[in-house]
Amino acid sequence: MSSMYGYDAKSTDDPCILAADKTFTLGMELLSPGGSLINLIPLLRFVPPWFPGAISQQKAQEARMLTKKVVSIPLEFTKAQVAEGNARPSVVGDFLKKKNTVGASKEEEEATLIVASTAYAAASDTTQSATGTFIYLMVCNPDIQRKAQAEIDSVLGGKRLPTYEDRPCMPYNEAIYREVLRWRPPGSVGVPHCSIEDDFYDGYFIPKGSTLLGNIWAMTHDETRYENPMSFNPERFFNPDGTLNDDDRIMAFGFGRRVCIGKHVASATVIPAVFNLEKARDKSGNTIEVNDEYCEFGLISRKKPFVCSIVPRSDISRELVEKLDT
Repeated sequence: MSSMYGYDAKSTDDPCILAADKTFTLGMELLSPGGSLINLIPLLRFVPPWFPGAISQQKAQEARMLTKKVVSIPLEFTKAQVAEGNARPSVVGDFLKKKNTVGASKEEEEATLIVASTAYAAASDTTQSATGTFIYLMVCNPDIQRKAQAEIDSVLGGKRLPTYEDRPCMPYNEAIYREVLRWRPPGSVGVPHCSIEDDFYDGYFIPKGSTLLGNIWAMTHDETRYENPMSFNPERFFNPDGTLNDDDRIMAFGFGRRVCIGKHVASATVIPAVFNLEKARDKSGNTIEVNDEYCEFGLISRKKPFVCSIVPRSDISRELVEKLDT
């Protein structure tokens, strides 16, 4: 929400966060295979929400109301900040400033708000999942973490935080990003798609109008393409000469027109630039082992909570943490 609206949620009890989480829960229930009879009998979509037993319609109606709330809360905040002249840089804030100075069409305004709200909803879930997996893998693979940090320091010299422009100069961190989302994609299957024409695949007839789910897990764990697919190994994305190979398609973000709009936010989070991530210790100094459990929630896979040590790496990191705390 900070990048989209310049709005910072102070806690998990923020009304916008609560509304977004509830919307996500309802959406996953409706999107999941078998989650709604409407997916099996499309004619049921015409049943009104007030009709007894119209559970899916009631959930969809509630999700629409909550979605409006998710959009209106940060939007009204940003409008007020712009009017006062102290709005932080953000997609919506910058657009509103432009609208007030040079003008903008209603279509441009609607498109900006749709992108902002959709990006937040999409990025929040994929980023949470990818970040949880990334922290877990860095804690369990300290040698890989140190190698990545050494590359970061060689490029930045410990004087600033990385930007998108630095990405081509850090191939090992790019390989980690690819491997994190290959090893444990946020969703084992993609968002349901509908076939637009009759088709055949591997001897199977797929009628027009069929609901299709891409098996992302199978693609990212194909043993013919990835040796020992269950092992976490960023080195698999390098050519023998040390350059990155061309395997840069991130299946975890889906396919086609419904590719995850939050992918750019998620891709910016899996880099160990700011913190050292290590196993925690108890009061006696004994290492607390990390669990390897995941939970499946609808179409999203999330790492179960675990204890670890997160320590700022440098003065710049500590300054960043202090800014976040204030």
